[in-house]
Amino acid sequence: MKDGDIELLSEIVRFEAGNDMSEFLMGWCWRHVRIWPATLSRLFKDGYLENVFHSHSYTGYRLSELGKAAVAGEPGDDAGETLQDQEPALPGDLFGDIIGHDDIKELLKACLLAEKPVHVLMTGPPALAKTLFLWDIEKAGGEKAVWLVGSATSKAGLWDLVAERKPRFLLIDEMDKMNVADTAALLSMMEGGRLVRAKRGRELDLKNPIRVVAATNRIDKLTIELKSRFAIRRLYAYSRADFLTVVKGVLVRRESASPELAEEIAARLDGVTQDVRDAIRVARLAPQLGVEKAIRLLISEAKN
Repeated sequence: MKDGDIELLSEIVRFEAGNDMSEFLMGWCWRHVRIWPATLSRLFKDGYLENVFHSHSYTGYRLSELGKAAVAGEPGDDAGETLQDQEPALPGDLFGDIIGHDDIKELLKACLLAEKPVHVLMTGPPALAKTLFLWDIEKAGGEKAVWLVGSATSKAGLWDLVAERKPRFLLIDEMDKMNVADTAALLSMMEGGRLVRAKRGRELDLKNPIRVVAATNRIDKLTIELKSRFAIRRLYAYSRADFLTVVKGVLVRRESASPELAEEIAARLDGVTQDVRDAIRVARLAPQLGVEKAIRLLISEAKN
């Protein structure tokens, strides 16, 4: 580091702190911070800046973790650890409302805490615990977790969402319904944590080590390339007793239902459905309709 570089980096810190960086998804340029382009190029080569965007007419930067650490006076060895790399704190009761599937619970916890990404795909028929696992990870991950439904994504939306929020965990339900363009973008992110968009004369290259946890009902719909990036685990149907226990746990913990209401809903759904979502819908309408009528309106006709 040359003399005066700390002052230059401090000026960049003040610029980034004083502006809404969501308006600079392609990074800021030398005109914004009033630092000569050749100097910024040197700071980038030394690792103090990240090159977010490059075209013939625009080069966009942002301060790297190493640059922030240099300004803060922190040791260089620790500076490379970004917020994305820091180990998340998992709650002790993670997956506590899911009965059984102990091997999958252990696998997911290990993957969430792994130093480098390991992606997991859960497969099996509808109405199992796949979505419950995604719900629990989303809750534990907070702002670091992003939930997507495969049938509702678009390539532009996926690009913008990841570029803007920089999630640590990407949770995808109904992965078998993603289209080819979405799958291509996902493959790019899963391969080394890079999100690369290239057009003639310009490129966008973001590095973000995402952990992908996904669920699908039809694994045969996925490409070989996509399946090869996942540890694939199959979930099997609950027993009757386990399903009732899951329903009661989900309604009390997630829907804030009273134990008495959860018990009643579970008992009335016994033999009617194996889908936890049915129980959730009944619980949400029970205060207005009562349990019996809610079941009749929501489920009974559809099952006949």
